Amino acid sequence: MTRIAVLKTYKIYIGGQFPRTESGRYYTPFNKTGKPLANMCLSSRKDFREAVVAARNAFGGWSARAAFNRGQILYRIAEMLEGRKAQFIDELLQQGATKEQAENEVNISIDRLVYYAGWCDKYQQLFSAVNPVASSHFNFSVPEPTGVVSIIAPQQTSLLGLVSVIAPVIAGGNTCVVLASESKPLCAITFAEVINSSDVPGGVVNVLTGKVAELAKYFADHMDVNATIFCENDIDTKKLIQDKSALNVKRVFFYDDVKWNVADAENPYFILDTQEIKTTWHPIENIGGAKAGY
Repeated sequence: MTRIAVLKTYKIYIGGQFPRTESGRYYTPFNKTGKPLANMCLSSRKDFREAVVAARNAFGGWSARAAFNRGQILYRIAEMLEGRKAQFIDELLQQGATKEQAENEVNISIDRLVYYAGWCDKYQQLFSAVNPVASSHFNFSVPEPTGVVSIIAPQQTSLLGLVSVIAPVIAGGNTCVVLASESKPLCAITFAEVINSSDVPGGVVNVLTGKVAELAKYFADHMDVNATIFCENDIDTKKLIQDKSALNVKRVFFYDDVKWNVADAENPYFILDTQEIKTTWHPIENIGGAKAGY
């Protein structure tokens, strides 16, 4: 008799825990040959809401971390991913990648994490400014994290696109809720396991699996989400996100034309996208005829 393989059930990742979806729903993605890959959670609106609560609760502590410490933690994620390369390569092979493509995707993902780890304590120097003003004031502009970011990850890559959108968001002190690739979700939850063992506080990164068509509107209209990132070139979904995001004036970013496997897919401007620029005015006081700043 032919043995029927027991498919792995991949849970979702919310607040540093791996719960099953509250809806109890699952779906089974297939590879190019029609082979079932796994049992994946079909996340619900309530799952997303709980993930946003976890992300908001984690935001204060994560944004207050020293930038150097955030860099250390991103580097630790890269270290742990390096140690589990074989597992990620195997999952990419299951999803239809060639051996060369799989190895290349994992290697670039590791390098991308190291790249953004290096930027954690440098981007503020690059994007800050001392502004010339006509009054007797000092005027400074500095970037600060925007808050909770909802991300609909690239659908055509399992690992690299996911890493490429998460890394700059958390490097800048934000927290996030990410919807993984619907058709290639295996690496997303395995990457959540890496995050869970890499000193990243629970709630900083939350990973859901499910259908973009069902969840996109919730990612965009939630009133406690400060920015939304969408990585596909779907005109209808783009319009939906723009309309829903207007409810609380979210920032919206479309990364539909980014080729994630090239050098241009990594730069500090991806960090800047989810930063707010705070400008501070400070008076210059005259003391004994000389100007002194306090």
